[in-house]
Amino acid sequence: MVDVLPLVEARLRSALGEPDARAAVTFLGTDRIEVLRFQEGDIVRYATLGMSAQPMSDPTAVLADPVKGPRAELVLSVRGGLADTDKALRPLAVLAASPQVEGVIVAPGASLDVGEPLWPGAPFSSVLVAEPGGLVEDLDLDEPLDPVRFLPLLPMTPNEAAWKRVHGAQALQERWLTNGTDLRDPSRRSVPLD
Repeated sequence: MVDVLPLVEARLRSALGEPDARAAVTFLGTDRIEVLRFQEGDIVRYATLGMSAQPMSDPTAVLADPVKGPRAELVLSVRGGLADTDKALRPLAVLAASPQVEGVIVAPGASLDVGEPLWPGAPFSSVLVAEPGGLVEDLDLDEPLDPVRFLPLLPMTPNEAAWKRVHGAQALQERWLTNGTDLRDPSRRSVPLD
């Protein structure tokens, strides 16, 4: 078995530069999840490292395939200095561990909820998983392994999350775009939803 994590970290470094901080979280019965912090100007990016060590498996499967299945890491981008976003490390690690803990497949269009603010005072407790390929390109692995996809996370207010459940991810993203919503603003208000 190939250890994919060094390759994943190398891809993150080539796309985002050198991390200026990293933290590790281990949950009972799961592999260690690290969160790396990258700064570029006023933008701070947090990327998970460890979620892609195992493929995500269908929760209805009797046995998890140790080789085949989607692999991913999560990337959150926010404007620095406006909130204590470094406290998002643990919630991000929780989200990255969810495929191992809950047997879910994290894919674009999904909502992930941590049940508490993403950081102190944050108006968000959930995120929308966006399409990969923009900021960090997929990492192709040798057959038969699936590529590692780097999934951007877009913080959602509780009202946005509820609206998304009814109208869908595409409709919410169009609403954000139409209103010129700054999705990197760590203290932004909900987009108008009426």
